[in-house]
Amino acid sequence: MSTTPTTVENPASNAATPERISALASLLRNRIRGSIQEISDINLQARVLSINAQIEAGRAGEAGRAFSVVAEEMVSFSDRTQRAAQKLEEQSEAVVMELAEVSHRLATEVRGTRLADLALTNIDLIDRNLYERSCDCRWWATDAAVVAALAQPTPTNLSFASQRLGVILKAYTVYFDIVIADANGVLVANGRPDTYPVVGTDCSQTPWFKSAVATRSGDEFGFQTVHISPLVKNRRALVYSCRVCRGGDANGELLGVLGVVFNWDGLAQRIMHETPIEESKRSVTRTCIVDDDGNVLADSRDRILEERIELRDRSALFATKKSSQVITTSGRTLLVAHAQSPGFETYRTGWHSLIIEELPAQTDA
Repeated sequence: MSTTPTTVENPASNAATPERISALASLLRNRIRGSIQEISDINLQARVLSINAQIEAGRAGEAGRAFSVVAEEMVSFSDRTQRAAQKLEEQSEAVVMELAEVSHRLATEVRGTRLADLALTNIDLIDRNLYERSCDCRWWATDAAVVAALAQPTPTNLSFASQRLGVILKAYTVYFDIVIADANGVLVANGRPDTYPVVGTDCSQTPWFKSAVATRSGDEFGFQTVHISPLVKNRRALVYSCRVCRGGDANGELLGVLGVVFNWDGLAQRIMHETPIEESKRSVTRTCIVDDDGNVLADSRDRILEERIELRDRSALFATKKSSQVITTSGRTLLVAHAQSPGFETYRTGWHSLIIEELPAQTDA
């Protein structure tokens, strides 16, 4: 009778992977168990037949004596076969279980390495992209229109600066807006005044403004991490900033600060959702970017700024450049892959990339 081959018997699944080794170990265990059970069933039938034969031999008297001896030998043979089957079961079970455990560990290690590589790719893409943002703000802070708007804030200069920023924004679609604050932190112009009417807003206490003012020159930049920005109607953003100095000289007198409001979700969430995780694993896998405290900054489950990732020995994990480990928490077994921000050129976010996959529970079946 023909049967439909199982997945591991299918030639198309003959890849030399840890997962296949684990599948073959499971198949071998099941087949050994099935064969031993079949032997036990045959022995039981043989024992019943031999007992019946002994009964019939007894009824036959002297004529059935020889047949009785054969029946007794059948019982002895059945016992020996059963003991051999039990011994095979005990020995093979231990070997197959060890093989399954080894293949499981190997599969986890190989999987962990791949996920750690993906985690590194994610944070590297972010570092490289944000390096450009730190360059943009320093460059545009020297723009003649921006400098003039702060050196001589006439309506004409301010209007021209706003138009100039609008032209830049048409080319650099990764930004929500570009804003100019005077030395007191009050916004005097922005590139999209019709979309974001923020002129007159006091930004003197915001991290992006204060960090830019605190820099030593226009060769450095300020920064505000992922946040809900009132500058762009409470959308999630990063802000990079730079001193605007008299004459466009990086070491000149401080006139104000230029801030570029970056569309964070447009970059980070696209990377999180497009991480090449197998479709069969997506429902049990979470991809995210977190800061040193575990606060979620980007997330395939869209829990940005709403959650903190709590992991056992998080500090030790975050101290590694790239690694993976299996963690058991709240009754779940998780494969956690991690990569530090590698930095690019002179820029480094300092964040951490995580890919967390929930592993299936191991059973003895």
